[in-house]
Amino acid sequence: MDRDTIEPSVGEIPGERARRWVDFHHEHAAPSTHVYEFVWDTTAEAIGPFCTDVDGNVLLDFTSHVAAAPLGYNNPAVREKLEAFDLVDPLKIAGQDFYVSNGGDPEDTDLPGPTQLMDRLVAMTDHYDMDRVFLSNSGAEAVENAIKICYASGGHRAFTFEGAFHGRTLGALSLNRSKTVHRRGFPELPGVVSVPFPSSEAIYEERWLTDGPGGNVVADRLHPDVGVIDPDEVAYLILEPIQGEGGYRVAMPEFARDLEALRERYDLTIVADEIQSGLGRTGEQWAVDHFELTPDVIAAGKGLRVGATISRSDVFPDEKGRLSSTWGSGDVIASVQGALTIDVVHERNLLENARRRGRQLRDRLEDAIEDGEAAGAIDVRGKGLMLAVEFDTKERRETVLEAAFERGLLTLGCGHKTLRLLPPLDVTEREIDLAVELLLEAVAAVESSTN
Repeated sequence: MDRDTIEPSVGEIPGERARRWVDFHHEHAAPSTHVYEFVWDTTAEAIGPFCTDVDGNVLLDFTSHVAAAPLGYNNPAVREKLEAFDLVDPLKIAGQDFYVSNGGDPEDTDLPGPTQLMDRLVAMTDHYDMDRVFLSNSGAEAVENAIKICYASGGHRAFTFEGAFHGRTLGALSLNRSKTVHRRGFPELPGVVSVPFPSSEAIYEERWLTDGPGGNVVADRLHPDVGVIDPDEVAYLILEPIQGEGGYRVAMPEFARDLEALRERYDLTIVADEIQSGLGRTGEQWAVDHFELTPDVIAAGKGLRVGATISRSDVFPDEKGRLSSTWGSGDVIASVQGALTIDVVHERNLLENARRRGRQLRDRLEDAIEDGEAAGAIDVRGKGLMLAVEFDTKERRETVLEAAFERGLLTLGCGHKTLRLLPPLDVTEREIDLAVELLLEAVAAVESSTN
C-alpha cells in the first residue's frame, strides 16, 4: 500500500465477512458503545490513516481509534523498533515497582520500557514542575488515581463542569456531566459540585460571570464572607481543556485565567484531563498548554497506550501502598509503544504538523459552510487535529456519519449532534483533502435524500 497514492475504495460495506464477525462478536459481548460494522483485517495492508477491512474495503480512518492510535496504522518508526524486540513471557509484569529492562543502561537503552516512559513524561511536564508519574492501564484509571492523590492531600469536595467526561470507573463517573446514561443509577462520590463550562462568550458572560463578590460562580461559592463552601474542603477542580465526549467544546481563554486566579487565591489543586487531548493532538504537547492555566495533576492515556497520572512529589502521597496496581506499569509492550510514540511526535515535529494540517482541515470545513457546500453544518471547533463539525440536528449528524462510512471515511459522533475528526498526527495535505471531499459528498447525499 503506497500511502502517497492510495485512496479509499469501498464495495459493499459492511460486507458479508464483516457481518459474520460482528454477529459472532455480539454473541458474547456485553452491550457497549456501538459505532458501525468496521472490522479491521490486521493481516491486510494498512498505513497511516488507511486500513483494510475483512471484505477488502480500503478506508480512510479519521478516528485514530478515538485518539488511541495517534500515529495511525503501522507507523514505520514504531514498527521497526517493535520488530527488533525479542518477545518474552510474561509481557505484563506486576506493577509500578516491578522493574524490567533489556539489559542495557537505563538512561540509554535501545528499547524503552515503563521506566523510560515515565522519564519522558516528566520531561514533557517539567514546565509545570511535575516530577512524579504513576502508570496504570487506562485513562479512566489515570483519572481515578488523580482524584485519589488529591483526596489524600486533604479535602472532600470537588468541582467538575457541565459536559464533562472523565471515564467509566465509579470515581470518574461521579465527575461526568455529559450524558445521564453514563452514571444513571450508579453510586457517586459525595461532595462533587458541577458548574458551567464556558466554551463560548455567551456562556462565559451569562452563566460564569456573576455580580457577586467573587465575580464568577466558583469564586462566589468559595468567598470567605458569602460563600457556601470552605476552600479548605476542596480537594480538586477537574476539567478537560477541550471537552471530548461533551462535544469538542474549547475552554475560553478568559475562563482559564479565572481558574488560574482561583488556584492562586485559594490554593486549589487543578487536574487537567488530557486523555483525548494530550500527546500533541491539539498542536501542543498538552491542550492545557494553550491556556494561561497551571495544572497540578495531568491525567493521560489513549495515545500514550497506558494510563499515566503525572504530578509533583508534594501532591503524591508519601505512604507506600496508598497507590498500587497489579498491572499498573506492567504492560511492557504498551509502555514501549508509548515511549516510542512520544519519540516520533518529537523527532518528526508532529506538533507543527498538527497545527498546520489542523488549520487546513478547519479552513476547508469553514469555507464549505460559508459557501453553502455543507448543508446543516453550523459550527467547526477544536484545536489542532482535534476538530469537530456540529450539525443542526442529531439525525443529520447520524446520517452523515453513516453516509461517510459508506464512502470509506471513518468518523465519530460526540456531544448531541457533533461529528468529530481525529486523523493521525502525521496526516498529510492530500489526506486532509481526501477526507473533506468524502465528508462533503456525504453531506450532499444526505441533503439530497431529504429533499
